[in-house]
Amino acid sequence: MATKMNFNSTVSIKELRKVIPLIGSELTPIIQSEPGCGKTTLLTMIREDLGDGYDYIYVDCPVKDMSDIGMTIPNHQTQSLEYYVSSLFMLDSPKPKVILLDEFMKSPKLLQVIFTRLMLERMVGDRPLPSGSIVFGTSNNASDGVGDTMLAHAGNRVCIMEMAKPSVNEWLEWSSANGISRVVRAFVAMFPRVLASYRNGDQDDNPYIFNPKKTQLSFCSPRSLAKCDVIVKNRDILGDNATMVALAGTIGASGAGDMSAFLSLERTLIDVKDIIKAPELVKVPDEISAQLMIMFQAVDVLETQDELTKFMSFVNKIPSSEVQAVFFTMMMRNTKSIKLARNNLQIAEWAKNNHELF
Repeated sequence: MATKMNFNSTVSIKELRKVIPLIGSELTPIIQSEPGCGKTTLLTMIREDLGDGYDYIYVDCPVKDMSDIGMTIPNHQTQSLEYYVSSLFMLDSPKPKVILLDEFMKSPKLLQVIFTRLMLERMVGDRPLPSGSIVFGTSNNASDGVGDTMLAHAGNRVCIMEMAKPSVNEWLEWSSANGISRVVRAFVAMFPRVLASYRNGDQDDNPYIFNPKKTQLSFCSPRSLAKCDVIVKNRDILGDNATMVALAGTIGASGAGDMSAFLSLERTLIDVKDIIKAPELVKVPDEISAQLMIMFQAVDVLETQDELTKFMSFVNKIPSSEVQAVFFTMMMRNTKSIKLARNNLQIAEWAKNNHELF
């Protein structure tokens, strides 16, 4: 008897980065997730992977109408009608296309019919896409209650997959590579519930996240946590009141209230550059949030083996090996710091002594 294969009901954004280019020229993936999980960034990721051999096209489906896709124009010489395709699809270029139909299930029903031919036959109206073109779409989960529907016959022609929310480590890895401040990263590390999903079934009391049972416009999501960083970085100019109001309007009142403690704490912290001047003399702060902020800054600013070795003297004084592991994980996952970490004897010694954490 064949063994039944076990699998998750969701797929990660890293997996989708591989799946879409592999199947997207023949079968159209429709990626669903709750709001703010990073579906739209898949187009940017695929562009980074595939390079200049393709034209990359973003279609904001809910705001399009028929004339944005193409129009039927009279040809007086032949006394017939010809279909003219919008320049949006760049059909004057011979390159194959990578087309993202963003928020496809919020499209007007008539446009869903037009897009169905694009997804099934790789045709825009009567014009074929260049060979090898990739088409994929995104949408929210039906249970999110934000107006996503799809015609049944169209759903049977595509591959509908639910994308998992990023884990805390996945989001921290992305945020480190994209310049998100240490305050926001430490906040997420200390409050992992800000990345939980209402679909987990045990989050009714979670005050931070999107929940369709509640009326809320501002909440913590991977997207809004990244967006609030511009507020955090400009808080000294904005002032305390405007900063808190802006944060509440971006990540919700609960998130903003807890973030305020991190903003106050950061002002008291010693800079990493000062730590590596005399790591044996610097006292480790008692608050775990402070320890995390220092380590996140270190991932950003350490540049040489000597600096990393000196900073590891400070890390080794932190009483919790689990907190130390955050620094190790971020160093090994950050594309800028991984080469530095791999060749450092102190990092290697720490990994050998704490292998049970991984």
